Amino acid sequence: MLKRIADVSDSNVFITIISFHEIVSGWTKYVKQSNDPRKIVAGYARLEQILNDFSCSQVLPFSLAASEVFEDLKRTKIRVATMDLRIASIAISQQMTVVTRNTVDYARIPGLVLQDWTTAVS
Repeated sequence: MLKRIADVSDSNVFITIISFHEIVSGWTKYVKQSNDPRKIVAGYARLEQILNDFSCSQVLPFSLAASEVFEDLKRTKIRVATMDLRIASIAISQQMTVVTRNTVDYARIPGLVLQDWTTAVS
């Protein structure tokens, strides 16, 4: 995986606003549910790092075009989690590839170009 990452220009690497939403929601929940001051401090430190990382990244929005793709895909009743379907909708609307190790779920989505960089490079 590291070789594949190294082979791609930073200008060709994007992350979705949906991914940001999922990560921030998880850490916010962690902080909210923690009673241990050390865990709370660590949780806020992680949120700060996430903010810094995302502010240096190219973030793809959930646009009107992505929303339209999402609604079209929802009507097909694909059994894929909502957030995964939103990520896929962004990629499809932008004609981009989703890089994930979760190929089982994403492979169900028609029109999505998918790569798993955790597999060996041939």
